[in-house]
Amino acid sequence: MPLPVIKSLTDCSDFSTTVLPYVPQLYDLPQQLLQSYSNPTELYNIYIATNPVISAFALSLFLAPLFVLISEVTKNYSQVDRCWSILPTIYNAHFVLYAHLSGLPTKRLDHLIAFSTVWSLRLTFNYFRKGGYSVGSEDYRWQVLRTKISPTLFFIFNVLFISLAQSVLLFLIATPTYILLVAARFGEEMTTADIIISRVLLGLVVVEFFADQQQWNFQTAKASYLKSAKVPFKFDQEDLDRGFVVTGLWSWSRHPNFLAEQAIWVALYQWGCFSTHVLYNWTGVGAVSYLILFQASTWFTELISAQKYPEYKEYQQRVGKFLPTLTTTLPGDFSEQKAKPKVEKTNTVAGGK
Repeated sequence: MPLPVIKSLTDCSDFSTTVLPYVPQLYDLPQQLLQSYSNPTELYNIYIATNPVISAFALSLFLAPLFVLISEVTKNYSQVDRCWSILPTIYNAHFVLYAHLSGLPTKRLDHLIAFSTVWSLRLTFNYFRKGGYSVGSEDYRWQVLRTKISPTLFFIFNVLFISLAQSVLLFLIATPTYILLVAARFGEEMTTADIIISRVLLGLVVVEFFADQQQWNFQTAKASYLKSAKVPFKFDQEDLDRGFVVTGLWSWSRHPNFLAEQAIWVALYQWGCFSTHVLYNWTGVGAVSYLILFQASTWFTELISAQKYPEYKEYQQRVGKFLPTLTTTLPGDFSEQKAKPKVEKTNTVAGGK
């Protein structure tokens, strides 16, 4: 039986019940697919007969060597980055599709995949307009890292972290959807709490959209200013000369988009916990790993920014990395340093008007 036998909602979060019994399927799956790759009916039967979390995990493992191969051949190490906005929704869609094919109630899961699709569209669009899918485009952080460590060490880093660990991570952050899939066997309908959580997730995507749009507007204005030496409308020369955005959401958080991104996957994890009446479960590995990754990635990003922009260290003192800081009264947008408009004084002449 591809789905576990459960007696209560709390059992849905039990790793020993919902995952461990199906691990042997992982070993048999490659041979089954090789024997049936040309037979659609057999492939469908294999799909239905395989526990969905096992087949999703198998896909993440299958992709890892492809990422390694393509990145080493092209010497471009942003292959996982190009799939970052797509793979979590593919995994979520896989769990939702499996629920539909199994005849389970899917109202809660349908709300989830709607949010996940919007999340993917936003992130994919933002990555595309920044040139992420252009030939030769690569995350500048990999370029910097290659200058700091040996080629052999970077190759090991590519195999173990960039290609393997990140591929598995994109699967792990979607595993709460598997919990919701298993919980659907109890036939519970959407509750008010489910609606609130789904709306919170969409709200966080909206925050990401505004943060990214503000960053995009600033970088576009900065490029125009550097090219023409003319300050674009609604921008200040002081901000453009500084080189990085400090207005809008960025005056409250140095990385408002990162804050919302991390909150999204923590909220999804909590949705799985709430729906199965537990405080925590094994899928928290994905959410916690995501937080750790963003902490490390943000530290490296800011290390580069502080070397590139002279005022970035002061910005770090004024504005919190993710959450607003209460330890300073200085405005995050440096507004107290901006030139005040001059007011011309009018001299009154006796007898004049």
